[in-house]
Amino acid sequence: MRFTIYQDSRQGGRNNNEDRTTYCYSRDALLMVVADGMGGHHHGEIAAQIAVQTLASAFQHEARPHLDDPFRFLQRGMTNAHHAILDYTARHRLPDSPRTTCVACIIQDNVAYWAHAGDSRLFLIRAGRVIAQTKDHSRIRLLLEEGLITEAQAERHPDRNKIYSCLGSPSAPEIDFSRKTPLEHGDIILLCSDGLWGVMPGEKIALVLPGNNLLQAAPLLMNQAEARGGLHGDNLSVVAVHWEDNYVEALSSAISTQTMPVDEVTTKLEEFGRNPSYKSDLSDDEIEAAIEEIRAAIDKFNPKK
Repeated sequence: MRFTIYQDSRQGGRNNNEDRTTYCYSRDALLMVVADGMGGHHHGEIAAQIAVQTLASAFQHEARPHLDDPFRFLQRGMTNAHHAILDYTARHRLPDSPRTTCVACIIQDNVAYWAHAGDSRLFLIRAGRVIAQTKDHSRIRLLLEEGLITEAQAERHPDRNKIYSCLGSPSAPEIDFSRKTPLEHGDIILLCSDGLWGVMPGEKIALVLPGNNLLQAAPLLMNQAEARGGLHGDNLSVVAVHWEDNYVEALSSAISTQTMPVDEVTTKLEEFGRNPSYKSDLSDDEIEAAIEEIRAAIDKFNPKK
């Protein structure tokens, strides 16, 4: 595999950052995840951390160096994260469960597989156009598809932030899966929270990214989205990959996995409470306790081999 990858998360105009992101890769497979903790529920950032950490931990155990069934991996990983959040809720006797959206993508053998619950999105961009994207589990999407409101009305609709599927809800999440999607050299896959796509629709994202070095264009995209969000903008997060598997001329920023050992996995995941970019309303003692609880919850559903 050859690819260039970019990851960032920003607080925006909120008091803390409840988004979480990660990516991991082995010699033959790549995982990317974005989770957006739901601010209307207590400790949304913990739910988001459990989601990304559960998927990353499972990938580390199973991608040796490829996954036997990427779709099954995504289904099992998201379901396990959902149950780990419910376990955390029960253990702490919380009156309401922490909840999070989640979008995750596997690339293996030049084929992309993705799944999502909620309104965090994935865009597949080819030759300057969005050729595929996830459909939000939201009331607004249903109204749009039924022709009851316009795109302009959707942007101002009072229910625009209401979703009907997430991880951590008392009811089982609705998880949607893509088709097996072959990738071409130059394709860009971007996963993001609604703090980005809410102010930068897919068409505008596609205009900013192609034709530029991803490591230069993606920060520009984040800067534009953060400026558009303004003082009251939401958290905004992205994991984006520029697929370069057949690229002849090497770029210094490109990652090549050809020489990686078959049993090695590289992971980029910030530990809960350790990154100042993720400002939290938890105290230091609460963060330390949460770290141990998250590890315990994940280990229950991702036993070490």
